[in-house]
Amino acid sequence: MTESRVERTVDAVWRMESAKIIASLTRMVRDVGLAEDLAQDALVTALEKWPVSGVPDNPGAWLMTTAKNRAFDLFRRNKMRDRKYEEIGRDMNTRQVEDWDAALDDHIEDDLLRLIFMTCHPILSTEARVALTLRLLGGLTTEEIASAYLVPEPTVAQRIVRAKRTLAAARVPFELPPKDELAARLSSVLEVIYLMFNEGYSATTGGSWFRPMLCKEALRLGRILASIAPAEPEVHGLVALMEIQSSRFKARVGADGEPILLMDQNRALWDRLYIDRGLAALKQAERIGKPFGPYALQASIAACHARAREASETDWTRIAALYDALSQVSPSPVVELNRAVALSMAFGPAVGLEIVDGLLEEPSMKNYHLLPSVRGDFLMKLGRWDEAGEAFKRAASMTRNAREQELLLRRAAECAANSTK
Repeated sequence: MTESRVERTVDAVWRMESAKIIASLTRMVRDVGLAEDLAQDALVTALEKWPVSGVPDNPGAWLMTTAKNRAFDLFRRNKMRDRKYEEIGRDMNTRQVEDWDAALDDHIEDDLLRLIFMTCHPILSTEARVALTLRLLGGLTTEEIASAYLVPEPTVAQRIVRAKRTLAAARVPFELPPKDELAARLSSVLEVIYLMFNEGYSATTGGSWFRPMLCKEALRLGRILASIAPAEPEVHGLVALMEIQSSRFKARVGADGEPILLMDQNRALWDRLYIDRGLAALKQAERIGKPFGPYALQASIAACHARAREASETDWTRIAALYDALSQVSPSPVVELNRAVALSMAFGPAVGLEIVDGLLEEPSMKNYHLLPSVRGDFLMKLGRWDEAGEAFKRAASMTRNAREQELLLRRAAECAANSTK
């Protein structure tokens, strides 16, 4: 295997396994910053050794073992007592508990979930909680997090550094919060899982349009949350949204990995099991009887698509109404952009274009490639080929995902071809 292929393999393994490694190390050393440093040491060792020795049969386990050995070396250097070694040895094997309700008053037995509640501690600002958790559990780079939040990369980097220092200084415990503190911490945890899933569903960078393993990890965490917070409709709403979105994986890319947009997908490839689970989770949110928040509303929108066996059967009027409701409970330029799409499908592209043109001066949308992409789609439907082509080119220049860039450039070429007719 060439060195470049080894590096790509290391990167792929790191994205899949880093959260588990950091979570396990945090349980050992009780310092999330130190845990990340030890995990990074293991990553550097892999980059040094694997090009020579080859990639091990179980690269994730290799990284975990190497990182834990680094932790043992650190304890030895610090002359930890024999009792500490015994305590760590007992903790080496991650225990699994199926009865999460029973575990709630004790310590939760899932390292990843314990880590996510630790990094979402109220001592941190909301922005810092999300950035740190996405970094440690999602394996996202600071660049990817900055893109997800539409903020400068140095800002994200500073938030992460300060957050780790704050957690270490406050000696925040590696545990699930008590029941009376759970609700206050839940909103940040849900936001983290939501953004983690979104990054997996539409990768901001790289050569693949989406990263299913990241989506699956976010969905797994969401399901666990639903079991320990069964009376919270937004938890079930987020799970419903992720389940339904996950049903489209097989239909989202072609044979060569090229993106296939929602309206062009072969819906026979949608996984009905995921859809059924999503609809069941949405019904559970409804049964609770509380007003829907942003996640349950988005799940309701996804359900409209899931219930339409053909794209032409989609109830765009209802979707537009749901986006109106979403804009009331969670207003943002991105929600407004999605509302424009729904209104254009229900009432024509001119309606959507008017809304999109009103977003052109929005500062937070300056580098958001989907704004010119959506605008190009409206212009194309209106037969304004030259303007549409320029919009698609602009969107292509703004995205850092290679697959998405190829799609946008193809659409620009299609506009150029129609313009000359």
